[in-house]
Amino acid sequence: MGLVEVVRSLSASQIEDVEKLTLRWIYQAALEFGPEAIDIFLNSPDEVRDVAEDITRELLDRLSGYNIQQRIYGNVDYKRARYIILPEQLVRQALFVDSKAEKNNQSATIQMSQTSMRVRQVRSEQSVDEKGHLPEISVYDGNQYLTTTAVLHFGYKEINDVRHLFELTIACLPNGLLQDLYNPTVHDTFWIAGRNAPTRGEDFRVRVSFQKLKAKASWRVQKIRYTSSNGSVQGTWDD
Repeated sequence: MGLVEVVRSLSASQIEDVEKLTLRWIYQAALEFGPEAIDIFLNSPDEVRDVAEDITRELLDRLSGYNIQQRIYGNVDYKRARYIILPEQLVRQALFVDSKAEKNNQSATIQMSQTSMRVRQVRSEQSVDEKGHLPEISVYDGNQYLTTTAVLHFGYKEINDVRHLFELTIACLPNGLLQDLYNPTVHDTFWIAGRNAPTRGEDFRVRVSFQKLKAKASWRVQKIRYTSSNGSVQGTWDD
């Protein structure tokens, strides 16, 4: 086997290593960009959703990592083909990052096109088992890429019609190959009901509970806190 690992041969532990390294990289990028994020939220006239998208793209482009010149496809704000360097091999990765901006910082809406996991949960007293639309492993030009999905959730407050960024929650969703570790049954899950109405024909959506996901693996959810009055940015990696 060559230096670049065949993705299908990765162990669950190696997949988690890839995801943890990815989250560390996103966390560091967000930490360094923090003062500018505060300023953008205070001064941008754009819709809050657009502000979050712009910040996400800019902070990740500044800390670009080992990109591969390969176009990948997905319904998220930021997507890149990259190499992840593990101690004994390189892994090709298809990275998908979506941004959210809400006043509620406890959960985030996930579309099924943004995850490779199955969503197993109980909703309205009925068991649900819906497959995410992203593949666990993508193939482009004959090469395998491990799918990794992350969420940047910007928590903000409005004071006198001015938006103040107060917290960023960064979460890494497990790859679908880790299903049995993170969501084996409808009762053992980190998903909560999404804001969709099946009776009106709306697409199935789900919300990731940051508290429930963190209870599964504390490193999968990280927080950065902001104080707009003095521009301070605070964050401590939680392992």
